[in-house]
Amino acid sequence: MDKNHGAMNAGGHAAMGHTGHGDHVAGFRRLFWGMLALSVPVVAFSHMFSMVLGYSRPDLPGIQWISPVLGTVMYFWGGQPFLTGAVAELSARKPGMMLLIGLAITVAFVSSWGASLGILAPELDFWWELALLITIMLLGHWIEMRSLAQTSTALESLAALLPDQAERIEGGAGGGEVQVVAPTELRVGDLVIVRPGGRVPADGRVTEGTADVDESMITGESRSVSRGPGDPVVAGTVATDTALRVLITAVGDDTALAGIQRLVAEAQSSSSHAQRLADRAAGWLFWFALGAGVVTAFVWSALLGMPEIAVVRTMTVLVIACPHALGLAIPLVVSIATERAAKGGVLIKDRLALESMRTVDAVLFDKTGTLTTGAPTVTHLAATDASVDAVGDASGAEGELLALAAAVEADSEHPLARAIVAAAGERRVRVPQATGFRASAAVGVTGAVDGQQVSVGGPGLLREHGARPLPVTESWADEGAIVLHVLRGDVVIGAIGLADAVRPESRQAVDALHALGVQVVMITGDAEPVARSVAAELGIDRVFAGVRPENKAAKVAELQVEGRKVAMVGDGVNDAPALAQADVGIAIGAGTDVAIASAGVILASDDPRSVLSVIELSRASYRKMTQNLWWAGGYNLLAVPLAAGVLAPIGFVLPMEVGALLMSASTVVVALNAQLLRRLDLRPESSSLPLTVARR
Repeated sequence: MDKNHGAMNAGGHAAMGHTGHGDHVAGFRRLFWGMLALSVPVVAFSHMFSMVLGYSRPDLPGIQWISPVLGTVMYFWGGQPFLTGAVAELSARKPGMMLLIGLAITVAFVSSWGASLGILAPELDFWWELALLITIMLLGHWIEMRSLAQTSTALESLAALLPDQAERIEGGAGGGEVQVVAPTELRVGDLVIVRPGGRVPADGRVTEGTADVDESMITGESRSVSRGPGDPVVAGTVATDTALRVLITAVGDDTALAGIQRLVAEAQSSSSHAQRLADRAAGWLFWFALGAGVVTAFVWSALLGMPEIAVVRTMTVLVIACPHALGLAIPLVVSIATERAAKGGVLIKDRLALESMRTVDAVLFDKTGTLTTGAPTVTHLAATDASVDAVGDASGAEGELLALAAAVEADSEHPLARAIVAAAGERRVRVPQATGFRASAAVGVTGAVDGQQVSVGGPGLLREHGARPLPVTESWADEGAIVLHVLRGDVVIGAIGLADAVRPESRQAVDALHALGVQVVMITGDAEPVARSVAAELGIDRVFAGVRPENKAAKVAELQVEGRKVAMVGDGVNDAPALAQADVGIAIGAGTDVAIASAGVILASDDPRSVLSVIELSRASYRKMTQNLWWAGGYNLLAVPLAAGVLAPIGFVLPMEVGALLMSASTVVVALNAQLLRRLDLRPESSSLPLTVARR
């Protein structure tokens, strides 16, 4: 959902008769190529153009009517988006680009027919200028529409989180027949089965079974949460290990997922419709041109008594008032900027987000999956004397402990089990074969290794064996780590701490942002100790911990109330409302479709240093936009008075053909200036601290 269309798009979109950005891109593309084909004969057979370049047209009967006939087709067909947009801007009393273009092509059309029919002076033959103006403006708008096109919507992506089907138990708790139905067919009071690895189809309460449920996509909590009888579960979350029976308590618009959906829609629809730089410039130029035209007509006709010259000068002023360069000043910069960004792993979906990034003074990072990897990693190992006795080598005790744990966890699909097995592989320890694997929900796993029973689990496992946790694990828990103990028989032989690992690039990103004077804030659904531990490690300024999805957007608004321009960086469903609320939403490309659809900027990689690349691109793009607008507008400020005849008292009046050639020259300058953006290196590794400081 694009948040900022502006006056140009309002008129152009109406003219195209479609609602989707893809339709507008295709419409302007077809119009551009069609008008480009027609403009060739219009320009080539134009009487004035042949005079400017000094060639003779073929002496064929009716050749003088080729430009008028094809020019008329171009005016009514190719000029339709601009004429419709001009009417819309007039109705809204907000003159902008469309009205300026509409005025220029209409004046050129009327005066050219007057010259072709012999009613007006021959020098008012503007068919070639009309053709070039329409073609170049269509090219600019095609580029613009392409930069705004989107491939998905946040609401569709949210709906995709729900499973395609649900298993409903007919007859309720006393029934036994299972029927496969669509989630939309579920009603409050239905009983459903959620298989291991399956998604919960609607909000409900667990009636039977205990499982670790991955709620990170909804709550932002990085660790799975144990859910048993009586506990609530949310639509879209995943039962990771065992099956659950769930009594449905909310369906449709009453679910938590639907609530997030509403928050996204509200945040997007309430975003300000910022006026584009080019539209503002065009609005100023419109009044400037109109005023210059009126003054020109009055001076030449009323004061100097030369009505014929007044018509020529006035028409010339109004045509020259719409420079080609203005139509390309912004779209060219945006097109090149988005291309360079893509090569640096940054996808720009909303150009106003790109423009706004240069003013951001607070970057709000979601923790899980953004500053951290979003997956558990082994961070602590502690072996007891008992494990040393078992292996006979104190130096290898931790490796042996990890090997035993990996052996019994090898057959488990639980995220913690996969992390332990991965850690064993990274440390290149030899993992023995375990037999008799057995998993117990909320307790742990057990297996036989070399004839001895080995168990790995949490507090439930310790209680079952009457064992006590190792004292060292208290500090691990304070840091937010998940603690698993390893037992041989009933004896604790060690403990393993797992936590959401911090990305190595995160510290560089935070330091570089600080060097730019940007406040770094972290927001997470994790508990306070976990959040504080990560913040202390990275040097983050502020922390919002334990934040529910419905409150994340409010935290963004809280920063905005303080007067800050906020960029939000996230990757999950729970981040979508905050991404939409922020001044600039930046989604990690490896995240969910919902986060991506709600953001204006997407990072293809999971490297947080790419945020620095976006800032650099925003600043460089804004400089080029401003330079191009000054050049395009500056041409008008100079050319319009000369075309009006302000220097006529000293014998100089700007000829129409010279003004038109200067107009084309300004377009070339704007295009070349925009090309300088190609020198930017936006790769994440180029956003190191020294380079970032130098870029200031």
